[in-house]
Amino acid sequence: MDPLVANAKAIIEQGSKSFAAASKLFDEQTRAKAFMLYAWCRHCDDRIDGQELGFGQNSPQPAEQRAILQQLTQQTQAAMSGEVMEDPVFAAFQRVFVESEMPQRYPLDLLHGFQMDVDDHPYRSFDDTLVYCYHVAGVVGAMMATIMGVKDAEILNRAVDLGIAFQLTNISRDVMEDAADGRIYLPADWLGQAGVPEDPARFPGHEAQIFSVVAKVLAEADRYYDSAVFGIAHLPFRSAWAIAAARSVYGAIGSVVRERGAAAWRQRASLSSLQKAYKLFGSLATAGNAKLFARYRSAPSRDGLWTLSRQL
Repeated sequence: MDPLVANAKAIIEQGSKSFAAASKLFDEQTRAKAFMLYAWCRHCDDRIDGQELGFGQNSPQPAEQRAILQQLTQQTQAAMSGEVMEDPVFAAFQRVFVESEMPQRYPLDLLHGFQMDVDDHPYRSFDDTLVYCYHVAGVVGAMMATIMGVKDAEILNRAVDLGIAFQLTNISRDVMEDAADGRIYLPADWLGQAGVPEDPARFPGHEAQIFSVVAKVLAEADRYYDSAVFGIAHLPFRSAWAIAAARSVYGAIGSVVRERGAAAWRQRASLSSLQKAYKLFGSLATAGNAKLFARYRSAPSRDGLWTLSRQL
């Protein structure tokens, strides 16, 4: 195996077993690109959070995090400009960036998402939350679509929709865990209307009020999941199956949170291996039907969904 791909594959297998398993659905070329892209994303996230492959968090102080982020941005820009990269993670990123003809804004938009966390960015409205979701997940959807050969703006928008849906699900699942770290991604105006204290340290004991907000967030996530199906139909079949599987699993996690109600955070919402396998095979039919009938379907409206100020 190519050394850059092998290094990226090792990072994924240690840092995200779920992604490593799902990536087996991709064809070999797409899988290699996904490995190299993910390794860069994982590396940047770990450096800023003081982790190694997603574990052992020992977050640096904000000033140090900003310095690390500046260095990562410079390395990323150097890779995109064609400079020789000695670090295998950035050399791999450079290869997938060039081969995919990826717009420079995508990697920089992801780094801006990390900046929002470093700066402890406030989320006063749901639109603020959506901006964050784009920067940390929606743009990853755009990058993944790009490595699959997607160029059409309409399909890229649907990929962003799926990433946003994933992140809204993450926020809903992890709200109490994030609050324990002093982070709130739910919109402050919705929390205020529900009677939730502004101080995240006071969230425990207000689970019912918090769940009323989470239920609204998950309802919004459903709209983005629904919009994304149109994009799945326009991917190569194996990629369509892989993305449909991820959509099914994440959607099911949201359903677990919804079903548990105010008790949603007593135990982290997840699926068993058997449930994941069921979703995997069920998504084969989803991908097949989407592609089979794609030519007969017009693009569903995205009215009311969050849209980039600049076109993709």
